[in-house]
Amino acid sequence: MAVTRHHTTRVNGLDVFYREAGDPGGPGVVLLHGTPTSSFMFRDLIPRLAEDYHVVAPDYIGFGLSGAPRTDEFDYTFDGLTDVVDALLTDLSLHDYALYVQDYGAPVGWRLALRHPEHVTAVITQNGNAYDEGFVPAFWEPLWRYAGHRTPENAVPLLDALSLDMIRWQYTHGVPDPAVVSPDTWMHDYYQVSRPGNPEIQLALFADYPSNVALYPAVHDYFRSSRVPLLAVWGRNDEIFGPDGARAFMRDLPDAEIHLLDGGHFLLESHLDEATPIIRDFLARTFTAPRQPERTPS
Repeated sequence: MAVTRHHTTRVNGLDVFYREAGDPGGPGVVLLHGTPTSSFMFRDLIPRLAEDYHVVAPDYIGFGLSGAPRTDEFDYTFDGLTDVVDALLTDLSLHDYALYVQDYGAPVGWRLALRHPEHVTAVITQNGNAYDEGFVPAFWEPLWRYAGHRTPENAVPLLDALSLDMIRWQYTHGVPDPAVVSPDTWMHDYYQVSRPGNPEIQLALFADYPSNVALYPAVHDYFRSSRVPLLAVWGRNDEIFGPDGARAFMRDLPDAEIHLLDGGHFLLESHLDEATPIIRDFLARTFTAPRQPERTPS
C-alpha cells in the first residue's frame, strides 16, 4: 500500500499542512475536508487511492495542523480559505485534478472550480452540498440566525455545536452501528476546536456561510456549462446535509452518479470499504474517458 507523506509548507506567509501520496506524475486527486475536522478524515482513504493517483489533502488555515492566526490576522471567510488552498495547488504544480469535497470542502471546491474550471477533471461529493434542498432545517436554523444577527446570545448554540457531545453526534448519528466509528475521530476534532482562539475562528466561518449559498447559482451554471463528471457518494441518514442534496445534482448534471449509502455525515468512518470501490471505479472511468465539450450558455 502506498505511503502517505506529511508536509508543512509556507503559503502566502502561513504554515499549511498537507498529506500527500502516490506518483506526482499521475492523475491528481485533491481531497477537501469538512468541519470540525481536517485532512485527518482522509487518513484511510488516501493510501487506497494513491496506488493509482497523486493524492493531496490539505488542512485549511485554522484547522488541523495548519497555522491558525487570530481572526484579526487572517480573513476567515470561505474566500480566504480558498485563496490559500489555491496557492498551495499552484505551488505543487497541480493543474489537472479531480476534486473530492465533503461539508466545508464543497464551498472551497466550488470556488476552485469557478476560478479554474479547466483544472477540474471530475467531482466527487461526499455529503458536500450545492443546493438548498440539502440543508436539514433543524440543524441549520441556529447558523442562519447567527449569520443574520451576530449577537452573543445567537452564538451560544453554535458554540455548543463545538462541544465534545455534539462533535461525537456528527460522527455517529445515522450510523447503523455507531461502535464501528473510532472515538479518535471526535476526540481529535474536539482538541483542535478547543485551542485558544479557535472558537472565534469557527464563529467567523459560521457567519460567512451564507456566502456559499449566494454562490450556488454560479455553481449550477458551472455544472451545466462544463458537464463535469460528478459522483455523489452520500450518507443518506445525514441530519446535516440530507439525501435530497445528493439527488439535486442531477438537475444540472443529468449524468451525475448518485449513491446513497446507509450512513451519516462522516461516511468514510463507517462505510470506507463500501465507498472506496465506488470512488475508484468512478475515477478510473473518468480519467480514461474523453472530456465532454463545454456547452455554450444559451
